[in-house]
Amino acid sequence: MKESERQVQQITPKSEDFSRWYVEIVQKAELADYTPMKGMMVIRPHGYAVWENIQRSLDSRIKAAGHVNAYFPLFIPESFLKKEAEHVEGFSPEVAWVTVGGKEELEERLAVRPTSEAIIGHMYAKWIKSWRDLPVLVNQWANIVRWEKVTRPFLRTTEFLWQEGHTCHETAEEGEAETLKILALYRDFCETELAVPVLTGRKSLSEKFAGASMTYAIEALMSDGKALQMGTSHNLGQHFSKAFDIKFEDRSQTLQYVWQTSWGMTTRTIGALIMVHGDDSGLRFPPRIAPVQVVAVPISIGNWKETVLPVAQAAVEALRGLGLRAELDAREEATPGWKFSEHEMRGVPLRLEIGPRDVKAGQAVLVRRDTGVKETVPLAALPARVPALLDEIQAGLMAQARAFLEANIRDASDYATFKDILENKRGFVRAPWCGDAACEARIKSETMATIRVIPLEDKDAATDQPCVACGAKGQALAYFARSY
Repeated sequence: MKESERQVQQITPKSEDFSRWYVEIVQKAELADYTPMKGMMVIRPHGYAVWENIQRSLDSRIKAAGHVNAYFPLFIPESFLKKEAEHVEGFSPEVAWVTVGGKEELEERLAVRPTSEAIIGHMYAKWIKSWRDLPVLVNQWANIVRWEKVTRPFLRTTEFLWQEGHTCHETAEEGEAETLKILALYRDFCETELAVPVLTGRKSLSEKFAGASMTYAIEALMSDGKALQMGTSHNLGQHFSKAFDIKFEDRSQTLQYVWQTSWGMTTRTIGALIMVHGDDSGLRFPPRIAPVQVVAVPISIGNWKETVLPVAQAAVEALRGLGLRAELDAREEATPGWKFSEHEMRGVPLRLEIGPRDVKAGQAVLVRRDTGVKETVPLAALPARVPALLDEIQAGLMAQARAFLEANIRDASDYATFKDILENKRGFVRAPWCGDAACEARIKSETMATIRVIPLEDKDAATDQPCVACGAKGQALAYFARSY
């Protein structure tokens, strides 16, 4: 293929059309592609490599917290979903149904898994008999189907990938502790691995998971000023254990219902990486999660195959020996400049350039994707400098994202200011709320903003302030935003 046919195409600037910019990034960086089925995407190898890194890192944290992995069926009998009324009502508009198997009509419809509380509850009722069987700490990695009306790659798709944890406990206190423990785990993962700062807190009752006693969430701010829910942790109380008769004999030989939690993160984390860190040249992956952390590009001048290529190969092997994800781009059909643009598009955090003059000088040039800053480093110093520079890039992306988040949290004490912020500045609006669902619904209807989280540490902060919308006594200080 001629180089002219493979040129990296210009991306629509974020400031011009954020939605179009996002879709172009997804396709041109080869993260995913559309299929003939509405809302169902193909996650391409580059995108799936990101998911594998997310999965590997998050899975290690989940296991370190004492959980084990299992797998449950994709299909769920309709009667199971109906056992918890609030749950089935909440998911009913999104459920895909199987009514025919082969050539035979099924006696009972099967739901294609929108979430797994129902089937897992049925199995837990079989397995749990005594307090000695508790706690049950199980996680599964699976695909989910929810029939979405409006879809966008990674952010909202008919089918997506996720992990979902489902635990059972002896007491209400243990269930609540588990819920908050996972919330903290998710926050640490997002901020440490994805370099995405988040707000944490509880959802309003109107926004909680269908069937839960309480939902906690982590919320991030995308670079267009909209919020994105990154993960949720639900305290299910005894709603599902009573619906599915999950009982155990306690330490005093009395039958009790277990206390449950469920929690999950999805492939929308990839969408967050794009929208938080991406720029007009493409992706900017944090090194900890990048499929390729360093790419070496030999400058193809003169007899470069004999002089430059072996040096570049040796540098890559040395970096791989340190456990880094390093690659060599020695393609002959593309110029170095084209390769630079392609790897910038694909979000490689660090580029290593070596030309004939560098070989003679015993050096290489390192170029940061996040800032574009170049530095010349002796070849012998690469094994020490590259890991340190990757750490600097990770920290730099986090600092930039945190600065953006903090600059876009604004306080409003009256409704006019509240609406002005949402319309002209976006971001999070921190404001007192009366706690009334009708007032919350009015705000959503008039501004398209919802309560993203009510911070746990500020639970008493709004009791002496009037509600931003209706003026009644404030019950909570809430973070509002328009969201994806």
